[in-house]
Amino acid sequence: MLVILAFIILFHITSAILLFIATINNAWRIKGDFSMDLWYNCNTTACYDIPKSATYDAAYLQAVQATMILATILCCVGFFVFILQLFRLKQGERFVFTAIIQLLSAFCVMTGASIYTAEGLTFNGQEFKNAEYGYSFVVAWVAFPMTLLSGLMYLVLRKRK
Repeated sequence: MLVILAFIILFHITSAILLFIATINNAWRIKGDFSMDLWYNCNTTACYDIPKSATYDAAYLQAVQATMILATILCCVGFFVFILQLFRLKQGERFVFTAIIQLLSAFCVMTGASIYTAEGLTFNGQEFKNAEYGYSFVVAWVAFPMTLLSGLMYLVLRKRK
């Protein structure tokens, strides 16, 4: 039981780290010396705000920002709820509340990455024409199945002695 518990905790922490990396790093789109994240366009010397990112036309970008931040927060809250439930649940009960939080986190990651996939090409400047997706975008998509599996593991897991 201790090995399973350690594996689940490690899996959850890995999911949270991936979400932090995907949300914070500036490599959602890359072309040469230019990179773009959810907040800034960067080159080798400086970063600057994404043009018109606060307008109605960029509502998709704001939705991606919100869902990725929410996914990261939910994943962290889910970990603390799991620790609390670990000491509070009676023997034989399931970690349902933790599972719900993790599944909501997975849904937020999927939503944010899907919106960025669908709308990411419509809001790029000239320097990002024909740009490629960066590693932060890939990490976001990798974080989705990890948080989903984590939520499903919590749903199946029962507290034992």
